[in-house]
Amino acid sequence: MVRSDARENRARILAAAREALAADGSTSMNQIAQRAGVGPGTLYRNFPTREALALAVYQDEVARITGTVPGLLSGKPPLEALRHWTTDLVEAMRRKHGLGDALSPGAHQAITEQTYGPVIAAITQLLDAGKKDGTIRADADPGDFLQLTGALWRAASGPEDRSPRMLALILDGLRTHR
Repeated sequence: MVRSDARENRARILAAAREALAADGSTSMNQIAQRAGVGPGTLYRNFPTREALALAVYQDEVARITGTVPGLLSGKPPLEALRHWTTDLVEAMRRKHGLGDALSPGAHQAITEQTYGPVIAAITQLLDAGKKDGTIRADADPGDFLQLTGALWRAASGPEDRSPRMLALILDGLRTHR
Protein backbone atom coordinates (compact mmCIF):
# COMPACT_ATOMS: atom_id res chain seq x y z
CA MET A 1 0.00 0.00 0.00
CA VAL A 2 1.32 3.44 -0.95
CA ARG A 3 1.72 5.93 1.90
CA SER A 4 -0.45 9.05 1.75
CA ASP A 5 2.57 11.38 1.54
CA ALA A 6 3.91 9.37 -1.40
CA ARG A 7 0.51 9.62 -3.14
CA GLU A 8 0.45 13.38 -2.48
CA ASN A 9 3.99 13.79 -3.84
CA ARG A 10 3.06 11.84 -6.98
CA ALA A 11 -0.08 13.96 -7.47
CA ARG A 12 1.91 17.20 -6.99
CA ILE A 13 4.56 16.03 -9.46
CA LEU A 14 1.91 15.14 -12.07
CA ALA A 15 0.14 18.49 -11.62
CA ALA A 16 3.41 20.43 -11.88
CA ALA A 17 4.53 18.42 -14.91
CA ARG A 18 1.16 18.83 -16.66
CA GLU A 19 1.38 22.59 -16.27
CA ALA A 20 5.10 22.89 -17.07
CA LEU A 21 5.18 20.58 -20.09
CA ALA A 22 2.05 22.13 -21.61
CA ALA A 23 3.67 25.57 -21.35
CA ASP A 24 7.15 24.47 -22.49
CA GLY A 25 7.85 20.94 -23.68
CA SER A 26 11.56 21.37 -22.89
CA THR A 27 11.10 22.03 -19.15
CA SER A 28 13.75 20.09 -17.24
CA MET A 29 13.03 17.38 -14.70
CA ASN A 30 14.72 19.52 -12.01
CA GLN A 31 12.43 22.46 -12.84
CA ILE A 32 9.43 20.16 -12.51
CA ALA A 33 10.69 18.87 -9.14
CA GLN A 34 11.13 22.45 -7.91
CA ARG A 35 7.67 23.42 -9.16
CA ALA A 36 6.18 20.39 -7.36
CA GLY A 37 8.05 21.17 -4.16
CA VAL A 38 9.88 17.84 -4.06
CA GLY A 39 13.52 16.84 -4.32
CA PRO A 40 14.99 15.34 -7.48
CA GLY A 41 15.25 11.94 -5.74
CA THR A 42 11.50 11.90 -5.09
CA LEU A 43 10.81 12.83 -8.70
CA TYR A 44 13.11 10.14 -10.13
CA ARG A 45 11.81 7.49 -7.69
CA ASN A 46 8.33 8.08 -9.08
CA PHE A 47 9.30 8.73 -12.68
CA PRO A 48 12.74 7.40 -13.67
CA THR A 49 12.70 9.13 -17.07
CA ARG A 50 11.22 12.24 -18.63
CA GLU A 51 9.24 10.00 -20.96
CA ALA A 52 7.79 8.02 -18.03
CA LEU A 53 6.65 11.31 -16.49
CA ALA A 54 5.09 12.57 -19.73
CA LEU A 55 3.27 9.25 -20.23
CA ALA A 56 1.94 9.36 -16.66
CA VAL A 57 0.71 12.94 -17.15
CA TYR A 58 -1.17 11.93 -20.26
CA GLN A 59 -2.61 8.74 -18.72
CA ASP A 60 -3.74 10.74 -15.69
CA GLU A 61 -5.46 13.26 -17.95
CA VAL A 62 -7.26 10.54 -19.93
CA ALA A 63 -8.40 8.87 -16.69
CA ARG A 64 -9.71 12.21 -15.43
CA ILE A 65 -11.62 12.90 -18.65
CA THR A 66 -13.11 9.43 -19.04
CA GLY A 67 -14.10 9.51 -15.37
CA THR A 68 -16.32 12.57 -15.90
CA VAL A 69 -18.86 10.75 -18.08
CA PRO A 70 -21.21 9.48 -15.32
CA GLY A 71 -21.41 12.93 -13.70
CA LEU A 72 -22.06 14.64 -17.00
CA LEU A 73 -24.81 12.17 -17.91
CA SER A 74 -26.47 12.55 -14.51
CA GLY A 75 -26.66 16.34 -14.90
CA LYS A 76 -27.15 16.94 -18.62
CA PRO A 77 -29.02 15.51 -21.60
CA PRO A 78 -26.80 13.11 -23.60
CA LEU A 79 -26.01 15.47 -26.50
CA GLU A 80 -25.09 18.29 -24.10
CA ALA A 81 -22.99 15.89 -22.00
CA LEU A 82 -21.25 14.77 -25.19
CA ARG A 83 -20.58 18.42 -26.15
CA HIS A 84 -19.01 19.20 -22.75
CA TRP A 85 -17.01 15.98 -22.68
CA THR A 86 -15.70 16.44 -26.23
CA THR A 87 -14.67 20.05 -25.52
CA ASP A 88 -12.69 18.78 -22.51
CA LEU A 89 -11.13 16.04 -24.66
CA VAL A 90 -10.13 18.57 -27.33
CA GLU A 91 -8.39 20.76 -24.74
CA ALA A 92 -6.54 17.72 -23.36
CA MET A 93 -5.42 16.67 -26.82
CA ARG A 94 -4.13 20.17 -27.49
CA ARG A 95 -2.17 19.99 -24.23
CA LYS A 96 -0.86 16.56 -25.25
CA HIS A 97 0.85 18.20 -28.18
CA GLY A 98 2.79 20.24 -25.58
CA LEU A 99 4.02 16.94 -24.18
CA GLY A 100 5.15 15.88 -27.64
CA ASP A 101 8.75 17.01 -27.14
CA ALA A 102 9.07 14.63 -24.20
CA LEU A 103 7.74 11.55 -26.02
CA SER A 104 9.47 9.33 -28.57
CA PRO A 105 7.44 8.04 -31.53
CA GLY A 106 7.23 4.65 -29.77
CA ALA A 107 5.83 6.29 -26.64
CA HIS A 108 3.25 8.19 -28.71
CA GLN A 109 2.17 4.86 -30.18
CA ALA A 110 2.07 3.18 -26.75
CA ILE A 111 -0.02 5.92 -25.17
CA THR A 112 -2.44 5.90 -28.10
CA GLU A 113 -2.89 2.14 -27.73
CA GLN A 114 -3.31 2.36 -23.93
CA THR A 115 -5.87 5.16 -24.02
CA TYR A 116 -7.91 4.18 -27.07
CA GLY A 117 -10.05 1.62 -25.20
CA PRO A 118 -11.01 3.90 -22.27
CA VAL A 119 -11.79 6.81 -24.62
CA ILE A 120 -13.92 4.60 -26.89
CA ALA A 121 -15.72 3.23 -23.80
CA ALA A 122 -16.50 6.78 -22.63
CA ILE A 123 -17.80 7.79 -26.06
CA THR A 124 -19.87 4.58 -26.20
CA GLN A 125 -21.45 5.41 -22.84
CA LEU A 126 -22.36 8.92 -24.05
CA LEU A 127 -23.71 7.74 -27.41
CA ASP A 128 -25.67 4.87 -25.83
CA ALA A 129 -27.40 7.30 -23.45
CA GLY A 130 -28.51 9.37 -26.44
CA LYS A 131 -29.60 6.32 -28.40
CA LYS A 132 -31.61 5.18 -25.38
CA ASP A 133 -33.47 8.50 -25.04
CA GLY A 134 -33.90 8.81 -28.82
CA THR A 135 -31.79 11.96 -29.31
CA ILE A 136 -28.79 10.25 -30.99
CA ARG A 137 -28.98 8.18 -34.17
CA ALA A 138 -28.91 4.42 -33.72
CA ASP A 139 -26.04 4.08 -36.21
CA ALA A 140 -23.71 6.51 -34.37
CA ASP A 141 -20.36 4.77 -34.00
CA PRO A 142 -17.80 5.63 -31.26
CA GLY A 143 -14.81 5.03 -33.55
CA ASP A 144 -16.25 7.32 -36.22
CA PHE A 145 -16.96 9.99 -33.61
CA LEU A 146 -13.40 9.81 -32.26
CA GLN A 147 -11.95 10.07 -35.75
CA LEU A 148 -14.11 13.12 -36.53
CA THR A 149 -13.08 14.82 -33.28
CA GLY A 150 -9.43 14.48 -34.36
CA ALA A 151 -10.10 17.45 -36.65
CA LEU A 152 -11.23 19.50 -33.65
CA TRP A 153 -7.97 19.39 -31.72
CA ARG A 154 -6.02 20.10 -34.90
CA ALA A 155 -8.16 23.19 -35.66
CA ALA A 156 -6.43 26.44 -34.74
CA SER A 157 -7.14 27.54 -31.19
CA GLY A 158 -7.26 31.15 -30.02
CA PRO A 159 -9.46 33.94 -31.38
CA GLU A 160 -10.12 32.01 -34.60
CA ASP A 161 -10.90 28.70 -32.87
CA ARG A 162 -13.19 26.87 -35.28
CA SER A 163 -13.61 23.80 -33.09
CA PRO A 164 -16.88 24.88 -31.37
CA ARG A 165 -18.58 25.39 -34.76
CA MET A 166 -17.10 22.16 -36.09
CA LEU A 167 -18.30 20.28 -32.98
CA ALA A 168 -21.79 21.71 -33.46
CA LEU A 169 -21.83 20.28 -37.00
CA ILE A 170 -20.67 16.87 -35.77
CA LEU A 171 -23.29 16.81 -33.01
CA ASP A 172 -25.99 17.93 -35.42
CA GLY A 173 -25.09 14.95 -37.60
CA LEU A 174 -25.64 12.64 -34.63
CA ARG A 175 -29.16 13.89 -33.89
CA THR A 176 -32.14 11.79 -34.75
CA HIS A 177 -34.42 13.60 -37.16
CA ARG A 178 -37.94 12.90 -36.03
